[in-house]
Amino acid sequence: MTILLAAVDTGSLSAASRQLHIPLATVSRRMSELEEHLHVRLLLRGTRKLTLTDAGRDYVAACRRIMEDIVDAERTATGEYRAPQGELIISAPQVVGRYHVVPVLVQFLHTYPEIRARIQLSDRVSNLLEEHVDVAVRLGELPDSDMIATRLALISRVLCASPAYLSARGVPQKPDDLVSHDCITYEGYATADRWSFGSGQTAQVVQVSSRLTVNSAEAAVVAATADAGIVRVLSDQVDELLKSGALVRLLQHDEPAPMPVSLVYPGQRQVPLKLRAFLDFATPRLRERLGYTNS
Repeated sequence: MTILLAAVDTGSLSAASRQLHIPLATVSRRMSELEEHLHVRLLLRGTRKLTLTDAGRDYVAACRRIMEDIVDAERTATGEYRAPQGELIISAPQVVGRYHVVPVLVQFLHTYPEIRARIQLSDRVSNLLEEHVDVAVRLGELPDSDMIATRLALISRVLCASPAYLSARGVPQKPDDLVSHDCITYEGYATADRWSFGSGQTAQVVQVSSRLTVNSAEAAVVAATADAGIVRVLSDQVDELLKSGALVRLLQHDEPAPMPVSLVYPGQRQVPLKLRAFLDFATPRLRERLGYTNS
């Protein structure tokens, strides 16, 4: 059932093989054995992705319920519903995770010695259910889903560059000016070279000219301080550099609306006490660190 769900959720047997770290031949054989055992075809193997048959859709829905029951049974057996204990898996964006989540998590582990934690710092949006993540910190507006979200703060995205770069290339006066500038883009976002400005009816999107693309927000900041061009990053990451004058903030009146930061976890019949303890402990502390206000 685990292999079947992985294949359906990732879209192919090869992707399921990579996710589960099981040889592709084993994945394919297990699926064939399952269909033979049930005497029914579950999957149609197309050239691009798998498609479920009608029987397959019903069986997959039942599998999800069964796997959820197994997880609940395991948590009950290990005492996770009786006391805060066990392993807590957390996902967070690199910058917010490193500067804010990790320090709070360390305090939490001191307070709850029966809990151990694993934190995944990545700007990739993880699938909490597939990857068995208990709770995630998410940036941006959240899509409608079965996830439960708690707002932590609003965080600004700022545009900046080094004084030397601006002296050589000039200071942009409006978003459209960025087309003629060297911009540093970050491939953690799907639309890395399309920067939004303003909000509401005044919102606009500019396709910037990127000469350097990086896969780390910290690398983008380093490149900007080394005069490589204009960068857009979270305000937290460049506050000290802006205060020292190493970077200059640009187009402040055209900045997009602040981006929400949220704690997100799967909706479930019973929240494990390790997760409830973390939510109660971390929420007020993260809000304080991120400058949360009720406005």
